[in-house]
Amino acid sequence: MAPAWRDYRNLPNLLTAGRILAIPVLMVLLCFPGPVASLMAAVVFVAAGATDFLDGFLARRHRMVSPLGKFLDPLADKLLITAALIMLIPLRDVPAWMVVVIVGRELAVTGLRAVAASEGLILAADRWGKLKTLLQMAAITCLILHYPYQAVDFQRLGRGLLWVALAATVASGYSYFAGFFARSRGPAE
Repeated sequence: MAPAWRDYRNLPNLLTAGRILAIPVLMVLLCFPGPVASLMAAVVFVAAGATDFLDGFLARRHRMVSPLGKFLDPLADKLLITAALIMLIPLRDVPAWMVVVIVGRELAVTGLRAVAASEGLILAADRWGKLKTLLQMAAITCLILHYPYQAVDFQRLGRGLLWVALAATVASGYSYFAGFFARSRGPAE
């Protein structure tokens, strides 16, 4: 069996690494004012977000699932979402408390997965988790765009989507914890 570090060579893991490498580019673009920089930042964010779906699809379809990929993929997702949200607090007046709830849920579920794994339980992503990610990415994309385009107020749309994403984030977190406690109780004595 090849060492885990060699897994970096497969395409899904390269896509995941690309998502991580896109984060500093996104952060720099967000520092520049104006609609052109905003549009460029949105393109970088959407492209990075698309690799989240593409790398998993390719890994499963071509049987390239690896331990490195299982570790890096969720880490890359959390880094991308967290970095974007933190940057948007001062730039787009995103409420900090919302960012704390969203990031807190991510950390709590990551910790829960570690506890579950130590008990031999696997907490796979469910439909709430996937919906949460999609809604977060849509909200963040709109907030990054920020400026009105073709009569669409992306700032207002992004804020509305962020509320919906927040609700899905909390529901998803609840789903993970409820599922863990139900499975870890085992049969009644």
